[in-house]
Amino acid sequence: MILAIETSCDDTCAAVLDSSGRQALSNVVHTQTEHSRYGGVVPEVASRAHLERMDGVVEAALAEAGATLDDVGSVAVTVRPGLIGALLVGVSTAKGIAYARRLPLVPVNHLEGHVAAAYLADPGLEPPFVALIASGGHTALYSVGEDGMRLLGETLDDAAGEALDKGARMLGLGFPGGPALSKAAEGGDPDRYDFPVGLKGKADLDFSFSGLKTSLLYKLKAMDADEVSRELVHLAAGYEAAVVEALVRKLLRAAELHDAPALVVVGGVAANGPLRRRLEAEAARLGKGLVVPPPALCTDNAAMIGAAAAATPALPFPDYLSLNARSV
Repeated sequence: MILAIETSCDDTCAAVLDSSGRQALSNVVHTQTEHSRYGGVVPEVASRAHLERMDGVVEAALAEAGATLDDVGSVAVTVRPGLIGALLVGVSTAKGIAYARRLPLVPVNHLEGHVAAAYLADPGLEPPFVALIASGGHTALYSVGEDGMRLLGETLDDAAGEALDKGARMLGLGFPGGPALSKAAEGGDPDRYDFPVGLKGKADLDFSFSGLKTSLLYKLKAMDADEVSRELVHLAAGYEAAVVEALVRKLLRAAELHDAPALVVVGGVAANGPLRRRLEAEAARLGKGLVVPPPALCTDNAAMIGAAAAATPALPFPDYLSLNARSV
C-alpha cells in the first residue's frame, strides 16, 4: 500500500491507497479552523496546527483503511509548492516513517497531485487530455500526455480561488470565500452588473482576475450600505459568473488548440456548482469526455498525492534523508 501525506497549506491530510494509486482505501482531512478570525491562512498558525495533528491524522488514515504500517510499501508526500513551514511538517513526518521502516519515499508536486485526483474519480482515464487546475493558490492549464504535464497557460496575478475569496471579503461574506460567495449568489441575476472577464479577447491561455476585483471594488464604492444589501445576490452572481466564464473559455480554447479528447478540471474551485454545470453542458455540446472529481477530491487531500506517487519515481532508503521542502 501507499501511505500519502499532504500539508501544503492549512489542511492536515493522510491517505492510504492500493499499489496502483487509483483506489483510495482512506482519505482523512483535518481542516484548520484557526484562520477564520484572520480572514485568510496564517502560515505560522498553519505550521503549528499541522504539528499538533499530524500523528493523529496518519493513525486515523491507517485505521480507516484497516491497515498498519506493516502493510505500507512506500510513503508519498507533498514537497512543493506551498507554505514552507507547513510543507516541512509533512516532509519530516514522511521521512521519519519511511526511514524507520526502510521504505522508499516518493516526493510529489502538489499540482501534479491535483491532476492525479482525476484518476481516482475515473480509474479508466488515460492521457492525452487537457487539465485545468483552479484553486486558492493556483490557476493553470496543462496538456497531459504519456510523457507528463506541459504548462499551457497560468494566471498573471491572482488565482481563481483567491479572486473568489477576495470578492467575498469585499461583499462582507464569510471565510472561506468561495463557498460563501456561491451561496450568496443563488437566485441572483449574473447579467445585472457588467463584470469584466480577464483576457477575454486574448488568444493565449493565460488568466487574469485583478481587473475583476477592481471592478467590484469600484461598484461597491458607488453604493451605500443599504443598496449593497439589496443588490448583494446580484453582485455575487455576476462576480462568480465572470470567474466561471474566464475558466471555461480558456479551457475550451486549450482543448481546441491541442485536439484533446477529454477535459479534466481539478482544485478547490472545481467544487463550484455553476462551474460544474457549465462544464457539463459544454463537454456534451462538443462531444468530449469530462472528469471533475467529487468535491472531497477537489480540495487539498492526501489521496491525490498517493495517486500522483504511483507514476512518480521513488527515492530509495536512505537517499531521501537530504530531501527538503520547497515553497515553489
